[in-house]
Amino acid sequence: MYAMVFAVEEINANSTLLPGVTLGYHILNSCLGYPWVLQAALSLITGDTKNCVLTTSASLLIGPASSTSSLQVSNTLGPLSVPIISYVSSCPCLSDRSKFPNFFRTIPSDVYQAGAFARLAVRFKWTWVGVVVINNDYGQLALQVFQEEIMGKGVCVEFKQIIHQEYNEADVERAANSIQAAKARVILIVTWFSHVKNIFLELAKRNVTDKQFLASESWSTNADLQDVAIAQVAHGIIGVAIQSATIPGFASYLRSLNPIHRPDDKFLKAFWEEQFECSLPSPSLKGRSKHPSNVSTASSDKPSAVRASLPLCSGKESLETVQKPFTDTSQLRLSYNVYLAVYAAAHALHSLLACPSTNISSTTCPSHHPINLAQLLQHLDRVHVSTPHGDGFHFRGGDIAAKYDLVNWQMIPEGPLRLVVIGHVDGFDIHLNESAIQWSTGSSQVPSSVCSESCRPGTRVASRKGEPICCFDCIQCADGEISNTTGSPSCERCPGQFWSNVERTACLPRQLDFLSFNETLGITLTAGAVSGAMVTTAVFVVFLHYRHTPVVRANNSELSFFLLVSLKLCFLCSLLFIGRPSAWACRFQQAAFGISFVLCLSCLLVKTVVVLAAFRSAQSSSKNFIKWFSPWQQRGSIGLFTCIQVTICAIWLSLSPPLPGYDVGILGAKVTLKCAMDSVVGFSLVLGYIGLLACTCLLLAFLARKLPDNFNEAKLITFSMLIFCAVWVAFVPAYVSSPGKYVVAVEVFAILASSYGLLFCIFAPKCFIIVLRPQKNSRKYLMGR
Repeated sequence: MYAMVFAVEEINANSTLLPGVTLGYHILNSCLGYPWVLQAALSLITGDTKNCVLTTSASLLIGPASSTSSLQVSNTLGPLSVPIISYVSSCPCLSDRSKFPNFFRTIPSDVYQAGAFARLAVRFKWTWVGVVVINNDYGQLALQVFQEEIMGKGVCVEFKQIIHQEYNEADVERAANSIQAAKARVILIVTWFSHVKNIFLELAKRNVTDKQFLASESWSTNADLQDVAIAQVAHGIIGVAIQSATIPGFASYLRSLNPIHRPDDKFLKAFWEEQFECSLPSPSLKGRSKHPSNVSTASSDKPSAVRASLPLCSGKESLETVQKPFTDTSQLRLSYNVYLAVYAAAHALHSLLACPSTNISSTTCPSHHPINLAQLLQHLDRVHVSTPHGDGFHFRGGDIAAKYDLVNWQMIPEGPLRLVVIGHVDGFDIHLNESAIQWSTGSSQVPSSVCSESCRPGTRVASRKGEPICCFDCIQCADGEISNTTGSPSCERCPGQFWSNVERTACLPRQLDFLSFNETLGITLTAGAVSGAMVTTAVFVVFLHYRHTPVVRANNSELSFFLLVSLKLCFLCSLLFIGRPSAWACRFQQAAFGISFVLCLSCLLVKTVVVLAAFRSAQSSSKNFIKWFSPWQQRGSIGLFTCIQVTICAIWLSLSPPLPGYDVGILGAKVTLKCAMDSVVGFSLVLGYIGLLACTCLLLAFLARKLPDNFNEAKLITFSMLIFCAVWVAFVPAYVSSPGKYVVAVEVFAILASSYGLLFCIFAPKCFIIVLRPQKNSRKYLMGR
């Protein structure tokens, strides 16, 4: 109130602002009641008040003191084009110029305050907050803007409690219950301090002191927060506050106030008597105020009985040494907004009176020019306001630039809580000194307020069904995937030749894996191959030593030696598959495998044909049939069959040979180095030709199964070919389904198994007779039938 009076008197004393014009004012108490607000506004506009009749009606209103009241008054006075400048109404709805063209304000819209709370929550990673708001436009719209600002930014509201404007004990109880039971540690409260104090008193009774409160500008700087009864609860509050400022000369002006000089000022008279505990005489008619003012905001004088008990004031009383909130001008907030509102009105009037409405650039205007309220609105909308000490602003659609202080209530050793400015809000930007903050915990560590703790690196966020996005579970990344940030929504797959570490936080190069001579599997297969070659060599030596005996000679000794050599090559070629693959090893291993087995099967096929031809010649009239299978023809047949395989391998290896490559398709920490076959056709032809020879040999051996037992080798070939075919038929699905290096192991095993099958099925019975049953190694035994 006195900031307004001071501004008016300062302007009236200014020779450059409104020269020749004296401003007057009339102050009415709205009692914070909506009917009284409208009644007071209408009485000021009409010039008819309850206490007196004004000589002129007001041209402009400063107030009211709430958004709801401003909505009511602006709607009512809008058709009359009466300008209204509010110093405290911050509802975002009042920015709508289509509905409220006559409304201006020197306080920022709550859009910026709610946005500041949202940005604080995001900045400090408070993803789970509780909200308590008053049930009016101020609280509801602040909640709405806050929820819009946090949408999509990972911040959720755990609970919303609505407080009625009139004191309600049930509201206090319900709000305290929600705050106490909430998992959220950060609580935003947008209401009046009277509600906050009751809630804090209830929380203090329950010893709830672990919550971090965020305060709206309506109560963030209230001095009653220093009350010892609520200090433990209020400690650490962070609030958005109207930007503080100083008004030069205002402090001395307040301290110079004296009811002797202002006999009509009922507020000052009541304050003086209460402060100095003395009574003032009623003002005489001669002591009437010369000021162009009429202040009727104070309550009535104290009862005469009370006044009579107090001594008369001596006249030496002074406010110079009084330390009260009334005399504290170090951080003016609402008072400064009122001061700016008065200057805005003065500059608009100055602009209007300085020129006719038809020519704004003119600098002269008759002093008796009537105030046109519609024109005053236009000038107010475009005027640039400046104060004597250099502060300036202009309205932007009725609003001013958003500037706030960020304040923190801190515990100090020597007494109650202390209000400390820790930062500023400039529009949508926050400038904050985090090191200056004292949190509710009493430390400099930012308190945590989350529904679920942030997922550590190596895990990802998994939403819970039916719950807000801020409540989630942390799932470890799958093998081969990583997340190296906190709270990662998904895991990233490692590149082909990399794999995740145990913690799933980094991709490491995969270990190179192949069938090695040093591992158990490689040693086992190597031992099998070497053993097979040694056994084959031993059989070769036995046959060579007994080459003139009937058993060896009767079974075509030359073909037997060819067969033993080819079997030895089959055993040895398997060693090419073991060890680190190289370009030459990949070329030779498949060629050696294919050629060795074709040589082996060619010998068996020729053996079978010779047996059939020999018995057919002996049992029919075709005596010369056996002549077609002379030793040279037998050798030529073996060479021909083998050359066909050599040709296939040569074409395959020259056009698209197997080369070493990484098998990244197998998941795991190891990547297999193997011989990659670019041409499946070439490998299929090699296997197909081997299969053709095997099936032909099996068919012919099967046809010769009924020949004389003692001389018949066809049964041994039949049984060996059955084993051979069974092994390679089983090889195909095993080869396709085996992972990594086990593909190579399956092929080596098939080579060894089929080679051992041929070796033992064909030569074991013969060696048994030669070595252990020499009496059966005779022509008589073989020709017994």
